[in-house]
Amino acid sequence: MDQLRALRYFSKVVESGSFTQAAKSFGVPASSLSRRVADLEASLGASLLIRSTRQVKLTEIGRIYFNSIQDILHQLEQSDEAVRSYQAKPMGQLRISAMVGFGEHILLPLLDEFSELYPEIILDVNLSDELSTLGHDEADIAIRGGIAPNERVMAIKLMENQFIPVASPGYLKAWGQPETAVDLLHHKGLYFNTPRGPTPWLAQIDGQWQNVSAPAAFLSNKGSWILEKALQGRGILMLPRWVVAPYIASGQLQELFIKPAVSVTTNKNFAVYLLYQKQEIIVPKVKVAVDFIRDRVQALYS
Repeated sequence: MDQLRALRYFSKVVESGSFTQAAKSFGVPASSLSRRVADLEASLGASLLIRSTRQVKLTEIGRIYFNSIQDILHQLEQSDEAVRSYQAKPMGQLRISAMVGFGEHILLPLLDEFSELYPEIILDVNLSDELSTLGHDEADIAIRGGIAPNERVMAIKLMENQFIPVASPGYLKAWGQPETAVDLLHHKGLYFNTPRGPTPWLAQIDGQWQNVSAPAAFLSNKGSWILEKALQGRGILMLPRWVVAPYIASGQLQELFIKPAVSVTTNKNFAVYLLYQKQEIIVPKVKVAVDFIRDRVQALYS
């Protein structure tokens, strides 16, 4: 039995819910495909599917088996694509996942130029601040803020991701200018709410990291909303410098020079990273995108 072909047939039957539709996808008779799947079940000694005249359903063990083979088939598909595409013209669908703020302010404007350079690449861009792994969201390229991930993923540092405290002139007129980290405890805070909770404000006082977060006035997982609250004078906000720089330049926000300096992390390697899967042969569409994004962002923010 060709087990790999049987796995592909079985997976397609589950996805389409029909032996007939799965057979059409592969251009083979439905009876041939059905025999292959039956042989797979016989070799495993288990029934993977419940067959009826109207539909095909997974058994309990069938669902477990289907979920377990998806990574294998996905990796094989990537390997096949890499070999077929080696030294070929960059083309096909390119899935990019990025943080919302980075995507809106930096990435999307750059992708117009990228599309002109590589018209045969179809861009599929997903912007989200949800924390997920590269494999989980099935992106070819992911852009994340944080620390460099594990060694199983290629990580390129695009830019620093230093968070700074800012407030509007109206807020500072009403509440005063905080000069020390401890002063923040008597102000109003605007916080980005992560799945782990609000991003804290930290300061190193007498050699020890301490939480100096102001009482929360507003919290949200939507960065643009809490930024708007800062512009309205509703509190102090910590966001990356590259996000708030235009508002500081226009005078809508003021950077707060607090001693000791306030941060959102104790890790010195906090940055924005471009991530992609390690491969023996990198697919051309991924390679040109990695090179393009790295070169353009580093030229703007180095």
